[in-house]
Amino acid sequence: MALKRVVVTGLGTLSPVGSNTPETWENVKNGVCGIDWITHYDASKFKTRFACEVKNYDPNQYFDRKEAKKIDRFTQFALIAADEAVKDSGLDSATIDKERTGVIWASGIGGVETFYQEVKGYIEGNYTPRFSPFFIPKIISDIAAGHISMKHGFMGPNYCTVSACASSSNAIIDSFNIIRLGMADSMVTGGSEAAINEIGMGGFQSMMAISSNNEEYKTASRPFCKTRDGFVMGEGGAAMILEEYEHAKARGAKIYAEVVGVGMSADAHHLTAPHPEGRGAAIVMRNAIADAGIKPEDIDYINAHGTATPRGDLSELIAIKEIFKDHAYKLNISSTKSIVGHLLGAAGAMEATFCIKALQENIVPPTINHQQADPEIDPKLNLTLHKAQKREVKYALSNTFGFGGHNTSVIFKKYE
Repeated sequence: MALKRVVVTGLGTLSPVGSNTPETWENVKNGVCGIDWITHYDASKFKTRFACEVKNYDPNQYFDRKEAKKIDRFTQFALIAADEAVKDSGLDSATIDKERTGVIWASGIGGVETFYQEVKGYIEGNYTPRFSPFFIPKIISDIAAGHISMKHGFMGPNYCTVSACASSSNAIIDSFNIIRLGMADSMVTGGSEAAINEIGMGGFQSMMAISSNNEEYKTASRPFCKTRDGFVMGEGGAAMILEEYEHAKARGAKIYAEVVGVGMSADAHHLTAPHPEGRGAAIVMRNAIADAGIKPEDIDYINAHGTATPRGDLSELIAIKEIFKDHAYKLNISSTKSIVGHLLGAAGAMEATFCIKALQENIVPPTINHQQADPEIDPKLNLTLHKAQKREVKYALSNTFGFGGHNTSVIFKKYE
């Protein structure tokens, strides 16, 4: 059977640099960094005292007080981003086939804040079992997809993808495949994360995965820089509406971009470290390019996983050079984690949004905070340092890699 075309018709974002997609994108392309001191808890005892928090967030602006208490912060972020995307898409719940509209939502960790607070309360209460009846529904990662479907009445495929930092890219991939196989007309997809708390930060700190550069915290997220020492934790949510092309066209929807190719692979190497030669990363990009039916030379921009970990950045660039060969020097590469931080399970959806906006506006967002060249990184690669660069972008590729060796690549094409 002929596979159906899949397009993006709606975007929604809540990020450390914006409360919606236009505001977030404006700050991303201008290199406005979202790093600041942690306000969620007293971080004075921790080695890392900064992160990319969603600024001035008040759940009571979005939910009534009772409702807010029933849903974890990560689900709140999911609902806010999904609501914006649905509204932006123009999907009318009164006229669409709700049985052919689904939700695949991702979170790498789920309700870790609720888990921490409930267990803490149990211990501080002399182990008296006084758990909230909403404890389990608040922490499970799939609950965000459930809440989105219940709010909008979408009765199509509904579940959660969990693959660490690749989670929301996997959600996009699954939604893409469901639509192109004809199993749904439209899908709400994306991811959200809210892990800036004592146990989330403490756990990543103990692994030496996050930066501890408190002295220069404002520029601590330094992808590709010689002085990089780990990622900066972020939080928020990003959503997009994927839709079958003829369905979108028939209702006169605006189309941001087309999803044309996806890839998945495993490093099969180490619990947390990438393959030193970038083998899994090379496989996944090759798979996505083959799925799109294009040549490596067609890619104009790669939004790199680029976490600012010493080995991770290097292995990804090794893989890019292997796959793209001489074209690696002609395309733009950037890591927007330098701006919004690392949103863990929501990273893929957030960064895919930036790829879509790059296609739409022919602007490649920058890698900021770079201070010193790494002698192990090829200086001829265009890492889009410091400022956004204007260029025609017809195809953009988004990479996300997760602990456990999970690799995903998604390719978006300019809609013309």
